[in-house]
Amino acid sequence: MQFPQPLEHGVLLQRYKRFFADVRMDDGRQITAHCPNPGAMLGLNMPGLGCWLSRSDDPKRKLAHTLELVEVEGGLVGINTLHPNRLVAEALTEDRIPEVSGYAVHRREVRYGENSRVDFLLEDEGRRCWLEIKNCHLMRQAGVAEFPDCVAARSLKHLRELAAMVQAGDRAVALFVVQRTDCDRFSACRDLDPAFARGLDEAAEAGVEVLVYACEMDVQAVRIARRIPWLGSAGEGGRAVVGLT
Repeated sequence: MQFPQPLEHGVLLQRYKRFFADVRMDDGRQITAHCPNPGAMLGLNMPGLGCWLSRSDDPKRKLAHTLELVEVEGGLVGINTLHPNRLVAEALTEDRIPEVSGYAVHRREVRYGENSRVDFLLEDEGRRCWLEIKNCHLMRQAGVAEFPDCVAARSLKHLRELAAMVQAGDRAVALFVVQRTDCDRFSACRDLDPAFARGLDEAAEAGVEVLVYACEMDVQAVRIARRIPWLGSAGEGGRAVVGLT
């Protein structure tokens, strides 16, 4: 996924009310940008962090700038939670996620479950795969990506709905997109949301497939790049419930 225009660099001053970020741009301007992330952004919302922003020329927008990337220990982390669905759509078209390749039709935002819409419904000759996408950018222990970074009741609901699709005879996949380059494994965040962590284990036991893909990124583009293993209920040091084949 290419950014449509060159990103602009600045320093984060504060992130507040979830969807606002004050930034001092490198040219000295202080601006308020849209922060497209409803989560806690632990470790990514500290004043003084370098950041990269996109700019829209749409006169109808109240805020021209959007916070896209944050610099942490020399690396880039994507905080825009709208991007994972776009990244997966691109990867599906290019057959870069082999575990869910081979489906002729990719439908988006299809109703299912209890008043929900699945991110993708993949179909081919009677086969159906319900695919939910989750954005991940939290890392507290070196190399371990975690989700969620706050209580994620809606995501837990999605896991249960995926399990119901498996029970009905379809395939279902929970795909976590890690928008950072410094992680080589993934774990559910058991201290911040133990209910979700239990729900992920239960969904996997019910037949929901758990996939985790990390991204390559720079200030020009973000791209789904490589699969990393999920550490299941055993946690760090335990077996990878979904490994690499």
